[in-house]
Amino acid sequence: MAPWAGAELAALSPLRAVWLTLAAAFLLTLLLQLVPHGLLPGCALFQDLIRYGKTKLGGPPRPAACRAFDVPKRYFCHFYIISVLWNGFLLWHLTQSLFLGVPFPNWLHGLLRILGAAQFQEGELALSAFLVLVFLWLHSLRRLFECFYVSVFSNVMIHVVQYCFGLVYYVLVGLTVLSQVPMDGGNGVVIHCNHRIPFGDWFEYVSSPNYLAELMIYVSMAVTFGLHNLTWWLVVTYVFFSQALSAFLSHKFYKSKFVSYPKHRKAFLPFLF
Repeated sequence: MAPWAGAELAALSPLRAVWLTLAAAFLLTLLLQLVPHGLLPGCALFQDLIRYGKTKLGGPPRPAACRAFDVPKRYFCHFYIISVLWNGFLLWHLTQSLFLGVPFPNWLHGLLRILGAAQFQEGELALSAFLVLVFLWLHSLRRLFECFYVSVFSNVMIHVVQYCFGLVYYVLVGLTVLSQVPMDGGNGVVIHCNHRIPFGDWFEYVSSPNYLAELMIYVSMAVTFGLHNLTWWLVVTYVFFSQALSAFLSHKFYKSKFVSYPKHRKAFLPFLF
């Protein structure tokens, strides 16, 4: 193990612990989905919490108690509204600090210290965090635009726990980026909402290229941080397993719905998985 990796592992900050726990939880969930049916007892609530949208349609029967906590999947737009506002707020303060020398507000500085912000001076890392936060904000703005003008949301649902998790996620990921700053002390008309088999481009290789692209976005942010930032790699690890789980469930849905679904197409990683 490289010296920097050993030092990073020795300092398991609260943020790193959160991302490591989330990555482990989604890895375990993914592995459980790969176990043949019948070997593990079914749990309606567990399946309800890991499925959303169309994948709920291919899951086990849902008790009325689970349906009572449904919210429309179109509420996804709330995630990106929160992200644009919150991460724009963080980006504004980081810009003020980097280029004008204005300190962070006391409450934000204290929060970052609690979460395990870097406690040393290194200008290149601060600039990297600035670029990553810009990328994150632009990504959220693009997704918000897609929610309003591109995406087609039918009447499918998500669980209220998934909804709350999505809201917290974009607050937490922005704080994770900011904690890396060293401190002192289509056009077209929708005709229907039916699912069809897509072809062309990345769809020739994976069922959910959007999930793969999401992973690549976070990997590119890790490259921006210089590859050696363990905290952000824990974020990437979480994104990998969470997107792999969603892609796997979507892949199962497509295979069950379409008899002629391409046999060579993988769920998430071309030629592999």
